[in-house]
Amino acid sequence: MKKSTIIILVVLAVVVIWGVTGYNGLVKADEAVSTAWSNVENQYQRRADLIPNLVNTVKGYAAHEKETFDAVVAARTRATQVTVDADNLTPEVLQEYQKSQSEVGAALGRLLAVAEAYPDLKANTNFLELQAQLEGTENRISVERRNFNEVAKNYNTSIRTFPRNILAGMFGFEKRPYFEAREGVENVPVVQF
Repeated sequence: MKKSTIIILVVLAVVVIWGVTGYNGLVKADEAVSTAWSNVENQYQRRADLIPNLVNTVKGYAAHEKETFDAVVAARTRATQVTVDADNLTPEVLQEYQKSQSEVGAALGRLLAVAEAYPDLKANTNFLELQAQLEGTENRISVERRNFNEVAKNYNTSIRTFPRNILAGMFGFEKRPYFEAREGVENVPVVQF
């Protein structure tokens, strides 16, 4: 065998090995993003599952707050109807998902504010436990969103850096969106007494 043939075969083998390992690395990074998204959804589902128990506990003490209860239930219903496939996660879809989840958070905030007006409810063991679970869930959501953004950043960096960007372009790996702060969070709320 000629020396030039051996060199061509070695170069070809190196390119094939690079292509296979690069592609497999991109697939692993893509799967990590999908897994991180599933973790985010699981925590939002946990919150959605807590809401009926919390509403029913508060209902027992504040039956005349029907408008608040209806708002919480309606927000929960809208949020659970917004489903997102990790493979079709676009900035617009993620923004719609965030909006529906923000509505749930706002409605829960109003529900907890109603609870403040009822001292017996605030002392109720079930309510306190549900409130603690809800706070824990909100923290878990925050952690999972941060983890998702980190994994998405690693993936996005991976598909945009040379030479993997060549493979990413050839095999259709596309940039993933991030969770972003809601509009208006930069404005400090005004508290008046």
